[in-house]
Amino acid sequence: MAKKTDKTKEKRPQGNLLPAHTTSLQRYMTEISNYPVLSREEEYELAMKYKNDGDLDAARKLVSSNLKFVVKVANEYKNYGLNTMDIIQEGNIGLMHAVKGFDPTKGYRIISYAVWWIRAYIQNHIIKNWSLVKVGTTQAQRKLFYKLRSTKNQMELGDGNLSEEDYKELADKLNVSNQAVIEMDKRMGSKDLSLDAEIKGDTDVSHMDFLADDEENQEDLLTKTQQVEIFKSGMKDALKTLKDRERFIIENRILADKPLTLEELGEKYKISRERVRQIEVAALKKMKTVLKQKGISEDF
Repeated sequence: MAKKTDKTKEKRPQGNLLPAHTTSLQRYMTEISNYPVLSREEEYELAMKYKNDGDLDAARKLVSSNLKFVVKVANEYKNYGLNTMDIIQEGNIGLMHAVKGFDPTKGYRIISYAVWWIRAYIQNHIIKNWSLVKVGTTQAQRKLFYKLRSTKNQMELGDGNLSEEDYKELADKLNVSNQAVIEMDKRMGSKDLSLDAEIKGDTDVSHMDFLADDEENQEDLLTKTQQVEIFKSGMKDALKTLKDRERFIIENRILADKPLTLEELGEKYKISRERVRQIEVAALKKMKTVLKQKGISEDF
């Protein structure tokens, strides 16, 4: 007679068994911790497979190996009062976009290129979901949105009511009008929350526990160095798109240690100062278009 099998003793999958009360963020962090960090050689090989052969499995490995970095970037935006997992997922979309456009032959690591896209998607998400601050219509407003808080912290102004003198000093530092600072500060104030407030759920963890450390470590310094190299490479490519006269004007007006005046450049090309200025503006517009296509956003 066949032996009866005990159906109550089923094999459970191996791996991390988490308590029932574990939050979605904790479960996510546990899951992505299993993805190994790639070496430069492994990353290059996978990126080439995706670039040349459209290997989607290679692309998935590139994305999964850098998910922990997205969380690190997302931590910098925890004090905006939005759902942490939503911020991380937006950063992940930016990472996938970066993998799609990454060129391994340029010589830099993928995360140095991807950080620009990760931040862009996260910041765009914050702008769109900040309930009372619908200010993402211009680049100047977006820039003020993100710089106002950090500048207030640097000046140790806190989140209380500011004086007219405080607003004037902020406006001077940010190079905007007093009214722009006042309006933005009032709108942002509607979303302020106590960093000591406990996060909802069965936990005594506060928002303060998730704030990013402002101290730069070796990894951050290396990333910044790589970002500078990316920008230099992008500038080089952008300059190649200019005509000889445009390139000479940019190199000697914007990039030179001792820039030439409009008058000096006008004398060289036998044109007016205003014409030199017009050429300069048009050339910068061309260059910014090229940099934007490469995922690089930088003010001249």
